Amino acid sequence: MPKNSSSKEFTLSNNERLNLKNIPLFKFSEAKKITSNFVKFYTFHVGFKKKREDLLLAVFNVPVPFSAVYSKTSTPSAPIIWDKKYTKNLCKVLIVNAGNANAHTGDEGIKNINQYVNEAAFFFNCPVSQIFVSSTGVIGEQLDPNKIINAYSLINESNQKDLLSAAKAIMTTDTFSKTIIKKIKINSKEIRIFGFAKGSGMICPNMGTMLAYIFIEEDIPKNILKKLLLSYLDESFNSITVDGDTSTSDTVALFSLSKSKSNKILKLNEQIKIASALKEVMFNLALQVVSDGEGISKLMSINISGGKNYKQVSSVAFSIANSPLVKTAIAGEDANWGRVIMAIGKADNKIDQNKINLKFGSFLVASNGKMNHKINITKLNKYMKKKIIKINVNLGLGEYKRTVYSSDLTHEYIRINGDYRS
Repeated sequence: MPKNSSSKEFTLSNNERLNLKNIPLFKFSEAKKITSNFVKFYTFHVGFKKKREDLLLAVFNVPVPFSAVYSKTSTPSAPIIWDKKYTKNLCKVLIVNAGNANAHTGDEGIKNINQYVNEAAFFFNCPVSQIFVSSTGVIGEQLDPNKIINAYSLINESNQKDLLSAAKAIMTTDTFSKTIIKKIKINSKEIRIFGFAKGSGMICPNMGTMLAYIFIEEDIPKNILKKLLLSYLDESFNSITVDGDTSTSDTVALFSLSKSKSNKILKLNEQIKIASALKEVMFNLALQVVSDGEGISKLMSINISGGKNYKQVSSVAFSIANSPLVKTAIAGEDANWGRVIMAIGKADNKIDQNKINLKFGSFLVASNGKMNHKINITKLNKYMKKKIIKINVNLGLGEYKRTVYSSDLTHEYIRINGDYRS
């Protein structure tokens, strides 16, 4: 890296150094030209970032049921504080800005939200309790509410955007937009489940991770939405980690879309079909987030089996996934299995090291408390050059298992975050 390049990047405010990143390591299908009869997307460049669009307004035709989960951090952003206190059972307008997280901004941060929400309630003719807000970006800077308020009058039928545009408008250090759509049929009726997410750094699960918004074009009561969301949170958004840091702004929301609310009761088989599709959507978005980890050169799939309980396998999985020593070894294509053993040991003091079976991919590197001396080092080293590295651990203690996904740790991650101004 050229000398003083860091100081030059320092002049790029509000995460726009994302333009300096390499092309994405992994490719996912984009949900292009996706619009809905039930919600309209509008995106604008209002000045939170220098050049790129940085404001999303999603306006629902009618107030819709929704369910949301948030970061469990004890230093939540102002939008999370506001949403928990004021946003109730229905949503008419979703407002998301990028470039300013409105986090750790004190009472003024809440007052700024009150300003643009009160104006939105007047403009969109709905109570403030039907407005859902999110922010992402730099922590600690006060948000100018007028930048959001001035965008309301720019809304018209001719400047509606699609799902992909909505995803791009909330990006910060992301290298690609994260979208998905899944179509299913129930009684000959096509139902679409679609959504988008953003996230690249400050990613570690604790109820909700990064920002994600998912829409189901079907009448689903709020209590069922909540059940669906919580059912698959653990194996999707709560099974990824980039850097072990839980954000101040993490939010995942699920919306039910329909022209009119009939309050019909979904049959069990219908719920199961929707749930299966939703599970796929949530997992895909979560995988896109971790695959776009800041500075990523490899994706790690960490598979733990043979645990005594779910807590144990989860603790071991994330201990490995978040270990800087493991992550840098993977980045360096070094099969340093000793670092994995270390991470296992620090996670749980009731593990018997003589029962651990450790593999990199299909290559057994350690078992029975010692190294496997019969391993083919040439083939193992070739495996370590792959983009996706599987670390498979059997603890030999029980029947529980857990898989989590993580990125490696590279010089690029340090470059991005050494000058993030957060």
